[in-house]
Amino acid sequence: MNMDMQRFQAVFLEESREGLDIMEAGLLALESGQGQPDTIHAVFRAAHSIKGGAGTFGLQTLASLTHLLETLLDEIRDGRRALTAAASDAMLNSVDVLRGLLGAVESGGAEDAAAVGAISAQLRAVLDGSAAPVQAAAPAAAPAAQAEARPEGWRIGFKPQPGLFMGGNDPLRIFRELDGLGRFSATADLSALPEFDALDPLAAHIAWDLGLIGEIPRAAVDDAFAWVEDECELSVEPLLPAAPAAPVAEAQAEPAEQASATVVPIKPTADAAAAASPASGGDAQADTTIRVSVAKVDALINLVGELVITQAMLQQAGGEFEAGPAQKLLAGLAQLERNTRDLQEAVIGVRMLPVSSVFQRFPRLVRDLAGRLGKQVRLQTTGESTEIDKSMIEKIADPLVHLVRNAIDHGLETPEDRRAAGKSETGTLTLDASHQGGHILIEVGDDGRGLNRERIIAKATERGLALPENPTDAQVWDMIFQPGFSTAAAVTDLSGRGVGMDVVRRNIQSLGGEVAIESKTGGGTRILVKLPLTLAILDGMTVAVGGETFVLPLNHVIESLQPQAGDIRAVQGDGRLLRVRGDYIPMRDMRSLYRLPPAPGEGRPLVVVVESEGRRIALQVDALLGQQQIVVKNLESNYRKVQGVSGATILGDGRVALIVDVGDIARGMAHLQAA
Repeated sequence: MNMDMQRFQAVFLEESREGLDIMEAGLLALESGQGQPDTIHAVFRAAHSIKGGAGTFGLQTLASLTHLLETLLDEIRDGRRALTAAASDAMLNSVDVLRGLLGAVESGGAEDAAAVGAISAQLRAVLDGSAAPVQAAAPAAAPAAQAEARPEGWRIGFKPQPGLFMGGNDPLRIFRELDGLGRFSATADLSALPEFDALDPLAAHIAWDLGLIGEIPRAAVDDAFAWVEDECELSVEPLLPAAPAAPVAEAQAEPAEQASATVVPIKPTADAAAAASPASGGDAQADTTIRVSVAKVDALINLVGELVITQAMLQQAGGEFEAGPAQKLLAGLAQLERNTRDLQEAVIGVRMLPVSSVFQRFPRLVRDLAGRLGKQVRLQTTGESTEIDKSMIEKIADPLVHLVRNAIDHGLETPEDRRAAGKSETGTLTLDASHQGGHILIEVGDDGRGLNRERIIAKATERGLALPENPTDAQVWDMIFQPGFSTAAAVTDLSGRGVGMDVVRRNIQSLGGEVAIESKTGGGTRILVKLPLTLAILDGMTVAVGGETFVLPLNHVIESLQPQAGDIRAVQGDGRLLRVRGDYIPMRDMRSLYRLPPAPGEGRPLVVVVESEGRRIALQVDALLGQQQIVVKNLESNYRKVQGVSGATILGDGRVALIVDVGDIARGMAHLQAA
């Protein structure tokens, strides 16, 4: 495959995945009775677009499966079949298999033939009578006998739009398909053919009057034109025995004007058009969008980051000039700083996506999991338009899936238990996203049984985990994040192995985030995930430690102070506590944490109080240098993981400064001293 076709196929795969998301959301809405009248059309159009693209790229398995799905959707759309539970299950399962086929195409791997065969059989079973078709109402003007009669054939008016050929379609292919269905004849209508000098050889100018004789289902006729229904005017009329039509030869001889009088343009609904082309613009006043690869956006962000560093270097160098002679230069540098910050924020905004791209996967997950567990669950989502960096979205999805599964499996009770507890049989699961300062806060909540404090304490004691004598609820809830911790009575395919919550916390912490739990016995559980808006930039406080410069993320900084000697208390070992307004908090010397030479002489220490995951800690530093916005560089991709360090940045003077991982230190970094 050449480079151009690879690029087009990549676009097809991306648009197809978007189409599958539209299909899944629409099917779930229809199943729950919340779908709009045009929802079924949007679902059908999404399937039709995928089938068309699959045919263009010769992906026969994908095209054949989508064709079956499209046939079922068409019958439901036309009112010839009810949307039963069997049909809904079959179509949702088809979406899963289609996702797998797209993945196989993208990776070059083998198709899952067993899955394709199973879902094809499931769709055919529904089509063959598992869900009885609903008889469509006959037109009011038609006699009852004609409405019940089976057509002896079809008369078809087919007028391609001029650009039909440019879409890769060919009427002769359609005619060959019709010819295989029954006795076929065609007459060309040349009335729109221009003079030779004005003829465009790439445009379609010929209309057709077609005859098809035989007991042929209407769906088979529609399938023949499925590839071009948006690029033509089409009319299909039955030839009924109760009112015999003129012989086909005579029908072909009718004037073109008479034939065109029955032509009806086939146009997609607004929702269907959106499903077919998620990235296309609407009318002239609508916003337009373009498709840009993530690699290009990341490259642009990196370039802007380098520009920020260069601007900081110039700003620092400009500070050495006297204000008088270099007034214009200093004014220009100040303007450059403002423009650079605006540019940086604008470019970062390009990579920001609504969190709905994560939330949209959960209706299906909740539906399927609730069905497996015999529970009734209502999913409520809010804040879907809240934006977060795309790189964060990709990494937060799996932890949220764990939390949602746990909420349904462990948190929500069965209908019988809820009824006995005086609750509604249907449990409520909430997903909420909101901005909070420089963070995004995602909440996963349920109105279930809540965490069992006594059981968690007993399990922690059994495993020898350390707990204070009278632990707070927060300290008890924190136990469930311990590796391998589980209170499940039995191991199932969903829970009980103690794998999940520790991974959730570790993944969230790797993003610079925090996770906390609030729970009430019988009143449900709320899990709060706090994440930075982006991993690309942050506001930081620069501090000097042992001749090196470190950056403390500003969102973790509570205050800075210079305590009196009496405010510092030594504890067992070499630990120290700092008294701050009556409270004692752990105190760490950053020189020892990062194995830097000890400070010469003694004096009043300077400390910065930081907080992470509800824990406060006092970090001793040599000097406060200031605050600035910094560009985060990934240390792991360029070096390796360093404990206590979340990244690095380049300062205005060209030196590298390490970004402190406050969460790591707050959780206890004694092992750094021994490393």
